[in-house]
Amino acid sequence: MYYDKEPINIDEQLTLLQNRELIIDDIATAKLQLSNISYFRIASYLRYMEQDHLLHIYKSGSTFSQAINLYLFDKELRQLIFKAVQDIEISLRTKMIQVFSMEHGAFWFMDSSLFKNADFFDGCLDTIKKEVSRSNEDFIKEHSEKYSSPVLPPVWKTLEVVSFGTLSKLFCLFKDNRLKKQVAREFGLPQYTYLESWIRCITVLRNCCAHHARIWNRRFALKPQLPNRLPLRWITPTQKPIKLYHQLCTLLYMEQTISPCIDLRESLLKLFSAYPNVDLHAMGFPNGWQDEPLWKMPFTPI
Repeated sequence: MYYDKEPINIDEQLTLLQNRELIIDDIATAKLQLSNISYFRIASYLRYMEQDHLLHIYKSGSTFSQAINLYLFDKELRQLIFKAVQDIEISLRTKMIQVFSMEHGAFWFMDSSLFKNADFFDGCLDTIKKEVSRSNEDFIKEHSEKYSSPVLPPVWKTLEVVSFGTLSKLFCLFKDNRLKKQVAREFGLPQYTYLESWIRCITVLRNCCAHHARIWNRRFALKPQLPNRLPLRWITPTQKPIKLYHQLCTLLYMEQTISPCIDLRESLLKLFSAYPNVDLHAMGFPNGWQDEPLWKMPFTPI
């Protein structure tokens, strides 16, 4: 089918929404908001209010301000998650550098024999070289000016400038499961496969936050492994961990081993309190989630 719809201006966008039975109390404010937040970005929050997804007719009582409220909640939620992921990312870098280097030296990330898949490793190493070459960090520049070999700085410099996605791939491709388990245990995880699963999911979540994607009621294709029991405060997993709730639980669990950190739990509870009309069930929060040990107990890093 050929797409033949023409662009419409902001006044026409508002008229279209009103024709679909959306209540717009303040036209002037709505126009200003649409001039700064695109129609289709707001529409992703309006979709939750539709009673007819084919004709895009909204449920009785649905308002434009409700969509903006959801947008603002989602924006603050992304900011909190992004800060928490930074703590986890820095901690993972530190543990990988320390644990892997003490066993395999300063340039283990360049040794193909230490990795599972040669083709994937070659691609990962190419990415590392590009990321290092783009870095403006003083310690990278100073190293390059002083040393010509090997082609990359030692791991304690190199891994500080690679992306979280690259870091995740390095960990998952690494062969030495004994050392991976050692890193996982420092996060309170008894199996390295749990950490592999979680950091893959966190990479996707981090990218959603970095690119300002809606995460409030998003369904995630990549789901974290959820053990029934873990050594630290944890939850009772539900059957379908496709929503944000379980992603948040993995962040909260890992945060118990990190100090200092932002205390994501307290920040989230304050955010939920500030937006009491936001439907937490749409984020995958189950009934009684407040009574889960991970959410109920005061936060104290181990």
